[in-house]
Amino acid sequence: MSKLRGNPEAFEGLTSVMSLAQMRSVVRAEEKKIALWSGAVSAGKTFVSLWAFLMAIMEAPKGGNIIIVGRTLDTVYTNVFVLLQNPEIFGELTKYVSYTRGAKTATILGRTVFLYGANDASSETKIRGSTVGLAYVDEVTILPEGFWDMLMTRLRVAGARVLATTNPGSKNHWLRKKWILKAEKKNLIHFPFTMDDNPSLKPGYIADMKAQFAGVFYDRFIRGLWTNAEGAVYNSWDEKKHMIRWQDMPPIARVLALGADYGTTNTTAALLLGITAEERPRLVLMDEWSYSSKKHHGHTLSDAQLSARLLEWLDGTEHSPHGQVIPEMLILDPSAASLRAQLAESGRNTWPAHNRVDKGIALVASLLSAGVLLITDRCEGVLEEITEYSWDPKATEAGEDKVEKVDDHFMDAMRYAIYTTRSTWLPYLRYALAA
Repeated sequence: MSKLRGNPEAFEGLTSVMSLAQMRSVVRAEEKKIALWSGAVSAGKTFVSLWAFLMAIMEAPKGGNIIIVGRTLDTVYTNVFVLLQNPEIFGELTKYVSYTRGAKTATILGRTVFLYGANDASSETKIRGSTVGLAYVDEVTILPEGFWDMLMTRLRVAGARVLATTNPGSKNHWLRKKWILKAEKKNLIHFPFTMDDNPSLKPGYIADMKAQFAGVFYDRFIRGLWTNAEGAVYNSWDEKKHMIRWQDMPPIARVLALGADYGTTNTTAALLLGITAEERPRLVLMDEWSYSSKKHHGHTLSDAQLSARLLEWLDGTEHSPHGQVIPEMLILDPSAASLRAQLAESGRNTWPAHNRVDKGIALVASLLSAGVLLITDRCEGVLEEITEYSWDPKATEAGEDKVEKVDDHFMDAMRYAIYTTRSTWLPYLRYALAA
């Protein structure tokens, strides 16, 4: 257990600049391998986490490197070393922090510290092969997931730890879904903070910040919440209302379609759409399949390979807890002529999707608002995209309704399946949509 627990004088002089919650986070950070501070701007996350980092350096294992990671070396300097070298903040300790802006190494408390910028997917190669004993990571949510994952594999010396900070992002950000929500399993402790947790802020400043901002910026950066994107297309999306566990899927009356968005270098995404056998039926996105060259080191698949993998998944996977399912239609992206031909060679008939973006979005939105579209937790791609699927702000300013074409492959597949089969399911759902 931490030496700090039996050494309260280690905090001498800090009670006037740290809240009780902040001091507790410094102490409790040592309880887990990974400590994460998140929350509003000016909540004191960096200040508090750097105190924990300095204390961690004193006990860091000798067999591993100490590293600091940020998006760039400039952001590492601005966010980390400007504070560490400020005697008004860290007092006498600044004498033991030696760093020149732009350099890739620093000396802190007598230990050599290596600095890394991680601004793209290839950044993880910078730490391959290294052994890390202690890492400080600035603004995790804007770093590539691959770098974070590689860093976890480098913590192979006994006592290795990571301390990290971030402002909140989307509810479906990988950091929240895969790490914060699974904190105990991941050996992680999470400290969420708001501006009110920072005793150095004047009440008037906090009041001004709360009054000056609104929307997603206010929720994320002032309240410290993980929220949906600004200008979300499906703003009625509610995880508690619309998402269900796959094993809790209601009995399915018909599997209406498999809807697929086609990509060569982009993601190919496919979704199974069913309608429940309930007295008041609902639509369900039951399961999904995808292939992304980005997730396979740029390796693309031929149409024959895509077709084979898709059909292997479709025919060989249990898509419903209630038994085998066979979709009535295979609905493909209108641009997927070559894939359509390949599937025909495999004996599968397909239909081109009705690609009315505006009408399709309106229909999906009405289903969500009425609470008659469910999405199982197997549809991870849908769940990742739906909160970030946003209107193009420039088009909105020009009076147009146009979505941003970024990470929308599952959104397109969902729209294809639902809009193209509307004549089949609409009679069963009029009870809800007419309300």
